[in-house]
Amino acid sequence: MDMTDRQWQLVEALIPRQNRRGRRRQDDRQVLNGILWVLRTGEPWKNLPSEYPSYQTCHRRFLEWKQQGVLNRILETLARNP
Repeated sequence: MDMTDRQWQLVEALIPRQNRRGRRRQDDRQVLNGILWVLRTGEPWKNLPSEYPSYQTCHRRFLEWKQQGVLNRILETLARNP
């Protein structure tokens, strides 16, 4: 189950915007949905369904957001606003 529009509105501003050159950045909402799928199911990253960006992208963003404290803020916000 992916985030609702309401949930996305609550957390979108928590995600840092990055100005990167090179390949187009994958959609933050879809990446976050992929991360939440892995956290919810306990499945390995490589089993991420194809409806989400690649598992490498989701895992890399997971590590970045975790290190920056972004993921904790997102999870806390979602927990307070189910």
